[in-house]
Amino acid sequence: MPLLSANVFSQKTVLPLSNPKPRLLLTSPKQLSMTVSSSSSSSSSSSIATATTPITLEPAKTDADASSKWVEFAKRVSGEWDGYGADFTLDGKPVELPELVVPEAYREWGVQVFDWQTQCPTLAEETGDPVLYCKLIKFYPTVGCEADAATRHSVQQRFAGGTENTASALGYHASGSYIATWPFKDQYEREILEIEHCLVDPANKEIRVRMIQVGQLNSEAGFSLNGLRVFSEQWYGPFCDGEQLGACSVRESGFASTSALEASQVVGKWEGKIASVVRFRDSEVLHHFSADEPQNLVRDDIGLVTLPKKLWSVFKELHNGETLCEVGWLLGDNTAITSRCILYKKGVLKEATISFENLLQKV
Repeated sequence: MPLLSANVFSQKTVLPLSNPKPRLLLTSPKQLSMTVSSSSSSSSSSSIATATTPITLEPAKTDADASSKWVEFAKRVSGEWDGYGADFTLDGKPVELPELVVPEAYREWGVQVFDWQTQCPTLAEETGDPVLYCKLIKFYPTVGCEADAATRHSVQQRFAGGTENTASALGYHASGSYIATWPFKDQYEREILEIEHCLVDPANKEIRVRMIQVGQLNSEAGFSLNGLRVFSEQWYGPFCDGEQLGACSVRESGFASTSALEASQVVGKWEGKIASVVRFRDSEVLHHFSADEPQNLVRDDIGLVTLPKKLWSVFKELHNGETLCEVGWLLGDNTAITSRCILYKKGVLKEATISFENLLQKV
């Protein structure tokens, strides 16, 4: 086989909440209504916020194949995903949490904190109109196991499809994996595009990683990478919109300061074993992956960033001005699952591939 060179929320909604009690009302597959409320608690945070967000699903064109694949995807992706998340610099260094969110005891002991405890309630209805809804909840760090004192730091909601859509593209896979692009403007009015890669462990469908490559679009420098965001998550039960927190029962642990993958475990000749591809050729937001012929490729170290959890990121401009964005997860000795996409010059998603690969020869 031929050798190939391997050479995205609208403006995020952040709701500071304290001891929230979200309630989800599902009236029909066509209508989903969510009420999020909070009241004062015994935690150190005294902020109180109330917000009501209707989630309305609008009709979308589907064919039989797409409908079947959406049902399988919905079964895999929906639920409560709890774990930890962390930000990384362009050279793979973890970013320390702001001092104001770190408990005083940690500051007194000189302990650096890099990880957020997180929840990511996710819902894709198996029937009705295809819409992916997910919510990222970050919690203030606590000392020891203080489940009753867990306080929300922020809440961000995202929709792919439907009337509340904030994605420019979503490619979904029957395994529960997906790739999405989320454009928005930051507080400085800069054009930001987040490329989100979600990969499910093929050996355990209740374990997944999500990596977000945070890029910036500008007329002078084109499309550049600003940073990386990683989430390591496990499935804890059916979707309940973050109503319950795994707390001390969370099987994940902080990972940002653990050892990163060695570049030598990535660079070399890889053999494709199984591959699925999605091509974005129209204005529809949602597209499904289809089986494709696996291909061999050679990975170099250009644009390569190695990270903890046996992960890597590649972000580089191709000779034709397009951009390659890749995320890889080393599953075992010389075996990996990868998510790779090509973006046009303006950050528009052209195509994406999810594949299982074996490292044949190291460089």
